Amino acid sequence: MCFSAAANFIGSAALGAIGVVTLKKVKHRRELLFASLPTLFAIHQFIEGFVWLGLDGKLSPAVTHDMGAAFMLYAQGLLPFLLPLSVLLFEADAKSRKSMLPFLAIGTGTALYILWALTAFPTQVYVKENSIVYINQATNNTAVAILYVIATCGSLFFSKVRAMVAFGAANLTILLIVMAFKRYAFTSLWCAYAAIASVIILAYFWRSSGQRPFRYA
Repeated sequence: MCFSAAANFIGSAALGAIGVVTLKKVKHRRELLFASLPTLFAIHQFIEGFVWLGLDGKLSPAVTHDMGAAFMLYAQGLLPFLLPLSVLLFEADAKSRKSMLPFLAIGTGTALYILWALTAFPTQVYVKENSIVYINQATNNTAVAILYVIATCGSLFFSKVRAMVAFGAANLTILLIVMAFKRYAFTSLWCAYAAIASVIILAYFWRSSGQRPFRYA
């Protein structure tokens, strides 16, 4: 997130509260992973707070490196897999779930490649214009970026749940804006604003209480 460690920690606390309320609205185990996204984003933002502290010279280089690696692990190594999986699990019928399989396959392949890249090549972490930049030479290319976008946004647009489509539209819009204005800080900024978009998830779980759980086939 932009600006400072304090911004990350405050954002993390707010997202944590959203996450707790969202999880309390869960009515079926198949809803759990999607409902957990705000909480996972909260943890993610909390981790980046420590990255900021390290870059400000308040933590050792080793701790800063570990926090940066943990941030990248979720942002690039896990999210492309977790997001399409959460949508697939949530869908009510087998036909709809089947339409999610290509996105899950792309996400799984992308995540595995990125996990390999994060262990095989060093990641640079530094501050540029009030944003944290995360650079890994094996993932910082157009092909990986396209697969990442397909994995993290694609399945949402094919969901039968309108809130998921809205969440996907918000994420894609944010992604395009970040790419246009601050591409160098894409990983940090997109994750931050995607986390903010988690209020859409809370709103859905809050309003749909009478419609869930679905009759899962």
